[in-house]
Amino acid sequence: MGTTRENGSLYVKNEGSVASIEFGHPAGNSFVSEMLERLARAIDELSSNPEVKVIILRSEGDKAFCGGASLTELSQIQTPEEGKQFFSGFANVLNAMRRCSKIIIGRVQGKAVGGGVGLISACDYVFATEAASVKLSELAICIAPLVIEPAVTRKIGVAGFAELTLTPHEWRNAYWARDKGLFTRVFDKIVDLDKELEHYSATLSNYNSEALQNVKSVLWQNTEHWEELMAARSAMSGKLALLPETKKRLAKLMG
Repeated sequence: MGTTRENGSLYVKNEGSVASIEFGHPAGNSFVSEMLERLARAIDELSSNPEVKVIILRSEGDKAFCGGASLTELSQIQTPEEGKQFFSGFANVLNAMRRCSKIIIGRVQGKAVGGGVGLISACDYVFATEAASVKLSELAICIAPLVIEPAVTRKIGVAGFAELTLTPHEWRNAYWARDKGLFTRVFDKIVDLDKELEHYSATLSNYNSEALQNVKSVLWQNTEHWEELMAARSAMSGKLALLPETKKRLAKLMG
């Protein structure tokens, strides 16, 4: 299964009990709203596929893992309703990952910003390279990482979330992310990561489906309220996107 557009791509590949979702975009593998909708839908479909036990989430190329949401779309928001809809994109993906019955493994080959950090946080196990630095830059453009906060805090705690959020211009390296619990394993090179990822996913896929699903449910216990929580956070973020200062910062950033 695959879909592609000039401004982004999404491919789903099933290989027995292991499936992979690969997304891409010319702007640092960032997401336009339509791509987020496709990603959430792909995760839901794989969740209901009885043959699949493991999902690998990856992005194209050997550069950035994910540049977050589209700044172009963010700059075009004109009403609170449009703002809520925009920020609901990542909220819907994170909730799809949360309720997914399969173990999701993140393959993080490069830098991740904003919503990209949220995606990583919602993975159940994460392989990364030394190049995979992370940053939450939202405050620098007068918004805040409110939608992804539940996922990020769940992984690295309130202190880790605060450290990332309150230093929006600073990158944290892959070993910081591993020590905080965002990454599980860090490799020097992509080739080493991929070799171990192939071995690990194959091993994991040989385990009992029901046992894996039970583990998944335990990992995500006490998160059932996220649907309502993230809807409220999307509305809050949408209002921030309308602030004159936000518009001014975005205009300057985009040239």
